[in-house]
Amino acid sequence: MSRGKDVIGLDLRAPDGQAVARRLAAHADVLVEGFRPGVMERLGLGPEPLLEANPRLVYARLTGWGQTGPFAQKAGHDINYLAISGTLGQIGTERPTAPPAFLGDLANGSYPLVIGVLLALVERQRTGVGQVIDAAIVDGAAYMLSAMFGEIELGLWDGDLRHALLGGEAPFYRAYRCADGRWFSVGAIEPEFYAAMLDVLGLADIDRSPQAQLDVAAWPALGERIAAIFATRPQAEWTALFAPHEACAEPVLALDEIAAHPHLAARGTVKPGPGRIRDIVPAPRLSRHDDLVTQLNARRSSDPEAVLAHAGFAPDEIAALLSNGTIWSSDRPR
Repeated sequence: MSRGKDVIGLDLRAPDGQAVARRLAAHADVLVEGFRPGVMERLGLGPEPLLEANPRLVYARLTGWGQTGPFAQKAGHDINYLAISGTLGQIGTERPTAPPAFLGDLANGSYPLVIGVLLALVERQRTGVGQVIDAAIVDGAAYMLSAMFGEIELGLWDGDLRHALLGGEAPFYRAYRCADGRWFSVGAIEPEFYAAMLDVLGLADIDRSPQAQLDVAAWPALGERIAAIFATRPQAEWTALFAPHEACAEPVLALDEIAAHPHLAARGTVKPGPGRIRDIVPAPRLSRHDDLVTQLNARRSSDPEAVLAHAGFAPDEIAALLSNGTIWSSDRPR
């Protein structure tokens, strides 16, 4: 999370710290904050004074519930935002199953925030004026349901999770347990991939027409047959058997296996990290910035003197802020 960043500690509760933040924001392109609504205003760092001092500023706010609404001040975590948005109810067959925080905080929080920032920066190129971004995890999670609402509206799905094409109940789109307890994924939605999957599994008697494939009443029985077949071989054998065929079938890997996967290894997706087991390279790839992938540096600096000097602070100002504890190096406990 800190890769490529200069990181310092700043006491926002102290008047001197608030003054430092205002000076930094006066020359910044983007400010990102993740407090509950009203906290930045109480610190004197809300959008109104900062945008008045720097009209080009893009002021990005990320919360769970958003800046407005009856839940705006309420505590919450990923599972709660996914639950209220309706997203959690679409995950899991036996019970709603919350995935790790990447679906809430990262996918439905940070990504909409970044998109909003990029939109504001593009508009600023034309107008010269910044704006405030209100990104809420609950909004992002609900927005991801757009495709499901579309399927219902078009009559492609009745809303029952047992009949959802991509919900894990279709026998051609789910994960199966292998003989060694490992899992293997199949996503053979299109007829040609479905046929290839059935060929590898030796199921010559199954109707391969698209109409039969969408016969939800036949899904449970076919799923049981396929599950029984997968249970006869370990994951590695299924990986080898499916490898020559385009059946959209791949093994479910553990975290300590992904770096060695031939495709990820060829792309350099996972690299050794300094002092850590692994590092994931940034995505997407930019043609003019190979260094984003080849030079995986941790945060550039935690030197408050260098950071504030770059921002135009005089040496005596920096010395005073250090001495009174307003700023500090994030590498050293305050």
